[in-house]
Amino acid sequence: MLEITDIKVNYGKSKVINGLSLNVEEGEKLVILGRNGVGKTTLLKSIIGVLPLEQGTIKFGDTEVSSYAANARSRLGIAYVPQGREIIPDLTLEENLDLGGYAHTKNLESQKAKVLDLFPALKEHLKRKGGVLSGGQQQQLAIGRALMSSPQILLLDEPTEGIQPNVVAEISNILKRVQTEMKVTVVIVEQNLKFAKKIADRFVIMQKGQIVASGKTNEMKDDMVKKYLAV
Repeated sequence: MLEITDIKVNYGKSKVINGLSLNVEEGEKLVILGRNGVGKTTLLKSIIGVLPLEQGTIKFGDTEVSSYAANARSRLGIAYVPQGREIIPDLTLEENLDLGGYAHTKNLESQKAKVLDLFPALKEHLKRKGGVLSGGQQQQLAIGRALMSSPQILLLDEPTEGIQPNVVAEISNILKRVQTEMKVTVVIVEQNLKFAKKIADRFVIMQKGQIVASGKTNEMKDDMVKKYLAV
């Protein structure tokens, strides 16, 4: 579904991703792990098209999207939930959701009903401004806004960051439903190892802009965690 081949991505003169290759299969739940600063967020931004490639290719389905703008990749079916959520605080929850669907569906109400079925806790807050919602509600809104585009693949950057444990559990259950009921492939950058093992089928670990380990999450070894993830 998603084929990344030998990509390099820079921030100015700093090389962040250096010769990384990764395949994501349709229907998969993949988690990308690694310490801070290893290039995880940069990888997601390069997939959605926010950051350009210096080298390599990104193929989505049958289409090479390496030179496509972010909006074109979104229309093809790639959705992105950024770290920090980045909802629009002065718009209502409902307006934030609508914004995620305008370019993708002619029937906002139908798609919004599907999204709100996943997030029942948001229904009573539709007219509240996004900026006054709790962190957990904002995170659910950010995921819901991305799902308004009816994506084929959903990229999430640190969805549990700053979220209470009970909301983390709720987000875990929601993402499982997204994958099974909406048939959306899920790729998550995450620091919360417990959440990662619960939500994902497969993991990759990044270090210095490259993938250094991978496998099934239920087979992740303690020595691997200590070597690449322990602080």
